[in-house]
Order: sequence, then C-alpha cells, then structure tokens
Amino acid sequence: MAAKKCVNGVFRRYLLNRSLTRLSCMTRHYTTTLSKDGPKFSLATEKYGHTLIRRSMFIQTQDTPNPNSVKFLPGCQVLETGTVDFPTVSSAHGSPLAKVLFRIEGVKGVFLGPDFITISKHDDDSLEWRVMKPEIYGTIMDFFNSGVPVLTDEQPSSDTVIDPDDDETVAMIKELLDTRIRPTVQEDGGDIVYMGFEDGIVKLKMQGSCSSCPSSVVTLKSGVQNMLQFYIPEVISVEQIEDEVDNISNRVFEETEQKLNN
Repeated sequence: MAAKKCVNGVFRRYLLNRSLTRLSCMTRHYTTTLSKDGPKFSLATEKYGHTLIRRSMFIQTQDTPNPNSVKFLPGCQVLETGTVDFPTVSSAHGSPLAKVLFRIEGVKGVFLGPDFITISKHDDDSLEWRVMKPEIYGTIMDFFNSGVPVLTDEQPSSDTVIDPDDDETVAMIKELLDTRIRPTVQEDGGDIVYMGFEDGIVKLKMQGSCSSCPSSVVTLKSGVQNMLQFYIPEVISVEQIEDEVDNISNRVFEETEQKLNN
C-alpha cells in the first residue's frame, strides 16, 4: 500500500485511462476471416436471454504515420460531415461510440471522420494492436448494429463536472465515475450520482433500477468500491446516501409490509 500511495498524479491518471474490468459482461464468440475486400470480422453468436443473434460486417484497417494510431473503416457512414476529436475519456460524453471505445484497455484517443474511426493507444510496449484489434472490431460492429447515434446532445452529468476547487483525488473520483462506472450502471437501467468525498469515504446515491435493487450494496462494495480503491488509494470506502424522499418511501414500504404480514 505504501508503494501504491507513492504513485504520482501523472502516472495515476494514465492508469485511470486504462480500461477497467466491466462490472457485467456478455458472452461473445468472435471470428476473423480474410477476403479480397479486407478482414471480415464476425460476431458468430451473441446471446441475449433466449435470443441468438448473428451479425457480421466488413471492417478494414489502415496504418497511419503514427504507430500508436490506426484507422478503422467500418464500411458505413460514421459522420455526415466533418470530423470530431475525442482526445480524452472525459471529452467523450457527447458520443456513445467514443464512450464504448474508451472502455477498451489501452485506448487513449478517438477521432471520428465521415467514413472512418482513428483510434490511438497509449505509448506502452505492453499494448499491442494485434491484441487490441479484435475487441475494437467487436465493439465497432456491436455499436453500428445497435442503431444508437454516433453523436448526441448529451452534456456531462452535473454531479461529476470537475470544479476548479476540486483537488486531484476528487477530480479523479468524478472522472472514474463518469467515464467507467456510470455507463455500466446505466446499462442496467439505473444511475449512480456523486454526492461527496469526506475522510476517505465516497458518498454515492443509487437511482433508477439500482435504488431498490437487493444487490445494490454488493454493487457498491464489490464493484464500485474495489474499482475506486484500485486506482485511487485515498478511497477508504463507499457509502450509499439516501435523501428524505428515499427515507419516506422506505418507511411507507416497511409499514405496508407489516400490515400485510399482520
């Protein structure tokens, strides 16, 4: 732990931008075949409940003068016009596509064009394109098959906007919540709101399906807390906060339950 606390801010932010283990995951089986038109990346089977879906699309790649950047051509329109640059994870709030790409380990930046996606990786010898490309192929294919727009008018969540007065620890907590944890929670129909950080305790409020979920405590402790502690050693624990509306709802529920039992 002593060595962990000595990690400087720059390196810690680099670690923060490395993708984290997802709180939830899907079973996928990928295959890659070559053709005269380029590599064909296929999602052979993807199981959602009892539905089995088969999907495939051609995705070509082109090297760039920068060895840490590769151009991906999905064979379909990416943007109607122009280009959009997402140099950091925190800048990707307006692009669902950029968000999911940043969740891939090693992705440093995403640049979108009319018919291409340029992805940059961290300058790290342990990160190899031959390892990263299969997951990038799968993520791009999943996204374009989902029908979700590439760009939206979404604004950064107000609770995780980094204020000038925030110290480095709070800024990193907000960034980690907004870019890594919140998207996963939202996939399950809920949300997680930053309420404060005091004496090593991160205070969070669960919303939506997560607010009344029996496993919300497990999610906070086994998922969120472990994730925050791994990258931010100043975090001692995570605490779920309930407002007055939550307290009233809980009391009404308990009273109703007692009446039914009697």
